[in-house]
Amino acid sequence: MRRSFKFLLRPTSKQSTALTEMLRDHCSLYNGALQERRDAYRHVSRTNVRYCDQSAQLKDIRAFDPEGHGRWSFSSQQATLRRLDKAFAAFFRRVKAGHKPGYPRFRGVHRFDMVGFPKDGDGCRWDSTPNDTVTRVRLQGVGHVRVHQHRPVTGTLKTISVKHEGGRWFVILSCDDLPAAPLPATGRKVGIDLGIAHFVTTSDGTHVVNPRHRRDAAVALEQAQRMLSRCQRGSNRRRKARRKVTELHGAVRRRRLDHAHKAALALVRDADVIAHETLRITNMVRTPRPRPVPDQRGVFAPNGAAAKTGLNRGIHDAGWRLFLDILAHKAESAGRVLIPVDARDTSRRCPACGHVSKDNRLTQADFVCVACGHTANADVVGALNVAHRAGLVLREAPAV
Repeated sequence: MRRSFKFLLRPTSKQSTALTEMLRDHCSLYNGALQERRDAYRHVSRTNVRYCDQSAQLKDIRAFDPEGHGRWSFSSQQATLRRLDKAFAAFFRRVKAGHKPGYPRFRGVHRFDMVGFPKDGDGCRWDSTPNDTVTRVRLQGVGHVRVHQHRPVTGTLKTISVKHEGGRWFVILSCDDLPAAPLPATGRKVGIDLGIAHFVTTSDGTHVVNPRHRRDAAVALEQAQRMLSRCQRGSNRRRKARRKVTELHGAVRRRRLDHAHKAALALVRDADVIAHETLRITNMVRTPRPRPVPDQRGVFAPNGAAAKTGLNRGIHDAGWRLFLDILAHKAESAGRVLIPVDARDTSRRCPACGHVSKDNRLTQADFVCVACGHTANADVVGALNVAHRAGLVLREAPAV
C-alpha cells in the first residue's frame, strides 16, 4: 500500500522567503519549458520537444543563473520537467480518445503551488530521528525547516513534496510498504446510499447528517469575494482580500475532509463488508443542454438549469468522490471488503417485490411502491437495493 503523510511546516521568515523563491523559480522553469515546446511545434516544422531534451539543458541553465536556478535541487527541477511531460502525455491521450483536449497552460505564481523531490536524500532529507522531540526536513537552498509532526511516519519513504496552501507551507511524504492494521471482525454487512438530505444512509436505517460546509460559509465567502472584486489589481488591499478568500475556502475544504474521514472510519469500524454505488459524478453535475424552440431563432425553452445548479452545488458541497476515495483507503488498511455496484434504479426499485418505477418515489424522503404498497424512507430503500445488488445477506432487519 502507498500512503501520504501531510505535515505543517513552521519556517522562519528567511526560510519562508527562500521557499517562495524556490516556488517562483520552479514556476519559471515550467513556463519556460512549455514555451519552448510551443515554439518548436509552431515554428520549427512541428517539432516535438521531449523531456530528455529539456532535462539535458538544465546544466547550462543552472550555470547561467547560479543565484537563481542553480540554488535548488537538480532532481526537483527534473521533477518539474516531468510534470510538464505528463501534462503533454495526458493531452495527447485525450486527443486520441476524442475527448476535450485541454492543452497545457502557463502557470501563474499563485497557481503553481508544489515542488517535488523524487528521492529522500537527493536535494531534501527527512529527519527520521528528531532531537529534542523536534522534527525537521532539510531542503537544499532553504535549510532545516521545523515540521509539526502530529503522527508517526510508517513504511518506506519514497518521495517528498513541499506545498504552499492557504498561506501556509506543508511537507507531503509518500510512503510504500505500509504495514496493514486489520480491525477485528464484526460480522456485519451493510449497503450505503449517498445523498444530499443525508450524507450517508446505511441499509440498517442509520443516517449520517450532511454538514453542508460550503452553504454555511456562503455569506462570509460572498462578502470576501465582493471585497476582492472591488480592489485594484496589484494593490496591497487586493493581496489581503485574496488571502481572506483563500483562508475561507481552505477552512471549508478542511472541514469537509475531516467529516469525510470520520464518516468513513465509523463505517469501516462498524462493518466487515460495505457496498456502495458506482457514481459517475462528472456526469451528474453536468449542466443541462439548452433547448432551442423550433422556428424561433435565439429563443430557448426552460431546461431546468436553475434547479440543476442548486443540485450540482449540493453534490460538490457533499464531496462524494472525496468520501469514496477515503473509504477505499481505510477499507484496504483495515482489511475490509468494499463492493461497488451499479447505481441504476436503486432509488426506484421496491426492496419488497422488486417492482421498478419512477412513481415509487413520491418525494425526496418518501418511497411508496405502486405495486405492493410497501412504504419506507427513500434513502434506506436505496441502501437496501445497493446491499441486495452486491449479494449481501443482512443480519438484522432495517429500520424503516
